[in-house]
Amino acid sequence: MIGLRTATPVTGIAALGAHCDDLPIGAGGTLLTLCSAHPGIRVDVLVLSGGGTEREEEERAALAAFCPGADLRVRVMKLPDGRFPAHWEEAKSAVEELRAEADPGLVLAPWAGDAHQDHRGLARLVPTAFRDHLVLGYEIVKWDGDLGRPSVYQPLDEEIAEAKVSLLQRHYPSQRHRPWYDREAFLGLARIRGIECQARYAEAFHVNKLTLRLEN
Repeated sequence: MIGLRTATPVTGIAALGAHCDDLPIGAGGTLLTLCSAHPGIRVDVLVLSGGGTEREEEERAALAAFCPGADLRVRVMKLPDGRFPAHWEEAKSAVEELRAEADPGLVLAPWAGDAHQDHRGLARLVPTAFRDHLVLGYEIVKWDGDLGRPSVYQPLDEEIAEAKVSLLQRHYPSQRHRPWYDREAFLGLARIRGIECQARYAEAFHVNKLTLRLEN
């Protein structure tokens, strides 16, 4: 990791998740930070599963809260959870359709080292469509123990970190029964990532390729 601090203009965001709640868990603080700083910013969201269920209702309400004031456009598909490899063509077409509709300055997606096959599959599709974009791969803590060594950090103000946890608890009642879905897990990881970038809290991301224009 290079300790480089730079201000990167973000003209729009494409945010992708395999399941409802993946995106807010992995990058909810970053979305809150960006949307609060850039009122009216366009945010295009694609979620591959959960469509037509209570999870879609949760997701739409949550994303509206995580993207305050944004020009938010959400599509939630109906691919079966845990079966994405068998629906590769449908998933790929959806990612390509999103790319045809949006040319964002930033793409948020799962990272390619994620142990969950749905997350990992989506991560591998993203660069086939978003070839010249800054793609940040977010992380999701889980039983598999797949947390790696991220190279990019978004520091979170304490108010943002607390708001992220509160919104996750409020908008995803269907997930509250899970033993890992609690305040300690979310804030604990944010605190560790904050230590790594000399902040109180942070979200961390993986980057496969980054182009710098240092003369600008």
